Amino acid sequence: MPSNAEAGASGSIPADNLKSSKIERMASGAILEDVPHLTDWLPTLQTYANPLKHNPSYSTVKQYFIEEDDVVAKDIVVKISNPWDGVYFRRSGPREKIYFDTKEVRACIVTCGGLCPGLNTVIREIVCALWTQYGVRDIFGIVGGYKGFYSRNTIRLDPKIVNDIHKRGGTILGTSRGGHDTSKIVSSIEDRSINQVYIIGGDGTQKGANVIHKELRRHGMKVAVAGIPKTIDNDIEIIDKSFGFDTAVEEAQRAINAAHTEAESFENGVGFVKIMGRNSGYIAMYATLASRDVDCCLIPEVPFYLEGGGGLYDFVCRRLKENGHAVIVVAEGAGQELMTDSLGSSNGGIDASGNRLLLDIGLWLCQKLKDHFSARKEIINIKYIDPTYMIRAIPSNAADNVYSTLLAHSAVHGAMAGYCGFTVGPVNGRHAYIPIDRVTEKQRRVNTSDRMWARLLSSTNQPDFLQYKNVMEAKRKKENSQLAESSHEHGTNNGNSQNDSS
Repeated sequence: MPSNAEAGASGSIPADNLKSSKIERMASGAILEDVPHLTDWLPTLQTYANPLKHNPSYSTVKQYFIEEDDVVAKDIVVKISNPWDGVYFRRSGPREKIYFDTKEVRACIVTCGGLCPGLNTVIREIVCALWTQYGVRDIFGIVGGYKGFYSRNTIRLDPKIVNDIHKRGGTILGTSRGGHDTSKIVSSIEDRSINQVYIIGGDGTQKGANVIHKELRRHGMKVAVAGIPKTIDNDIEIIDKSFGFDTAVEEAQRAINAAHTEAESFENGVGFVKIMGRNSGYIAMYATLASRDVDCCLIPEVPFYLEGGGGLYDFVCRRLKENGHAVIVVAEGAGQELMTDSLGSSNGGIDASGNRLLLDIGLWLCQKLKDHFSARKEIINIKYIDPTYMIRAIPSNAADNVYSTLLAHSAVHGAMAGYCGFTVGPVNGRHAYIPIDRVTEKQRRVNTSDRMWARLLSSTNQPDFLQYKNVMEAKRKKENSQLAESSHEHGTNNGNSQNDSS
């Protein structure tokens, strides 16, 4: 079995160990990236009639069951000359035949990684879908993330227990980073006779879910592993967006509104808001577009500089002269290289999930702006707001509650239909089953060549920092030249001293 180092939620899982999708080329030229199915290694599995046929809530809906050849296109904009040439994923939803006797299903749910609005809603709806739609009565919550599997921390779940948890932030199951030990987790699943595993978490968590799926498959076990992708940063590839993102953008508005009020109430006031976004600036970008009060938005995808024409100092000075106040939004992952160059070092640490620990760009930038204005003997009043944990810990809004429900139902329908090693999410507005390795291949980042970023630049009228490379190169050349001159002078002085002493 894979070791901890190979199979942790730290992103260190070998790429070759992650491939689980089944690539099929259709006669039309289209490519179906299919997900694994239990019959791939258990070909003689018995099938059962879906109990939804007799459920009064669903039996009246025409064509409620998904046809096996229903697929979802990855790209909705295609060339009219060859409209069928593209990538497709299997459409999610209930199937007429299922591969589990519902009376024998033992399902478990686990949440891993950081908090995100909507976690409790997903938990609630998985439980309710299993209970009310399929008649499953053995449902367990794994407490405390992946390590809960082998520390035997479990709670029984039913609709009464989860009835109102969607009104609370956080996760009733608790969570943690890391703690992934494939051998112990698989042994725990086998010992408890669990045959459906629902794993809610981000990139590292989904990589771990894929390793668990592959190990269960290697043992020939009839266990469906379904992933529900979770990241507040909206940086998951393929799917339209992640749950909790709308809530995060909405809550970020409160911080921006407060920063704007503070800024315009003081002489040369600057409202400074640090928003989540380790590698992707989606929350910062969408919150900026929604606000219309932001003067500058800084994200990890766009390097920026401070000094010189077109730099941040110059822009803030001009904006204060024009309006008397300014609002700056910065994603937490922005400017890390700039800080490293300035401070001359990096902490170099990683957290339990394998993420690089970030330097605090918010506090650093605030201090740099204060120092700049102080050197010019000018007034600046900076009001700094960091709403990170407020945003993560709140309950989801109405839109995310609906979205989380659809994700949960898609996962349950997929597991019941025998699919496994998949994650769920909307692709061009239609929910699909996507191989886990496809959504963990790379993180989605803001495309600065896209029209959405152009809309932001148009809204804020901020510098595009296109001269970043030229400016930074000139700065380094200047620093190297000064260093060389200093070394030369130091050597000359040493020589003179030696002559004098002789």
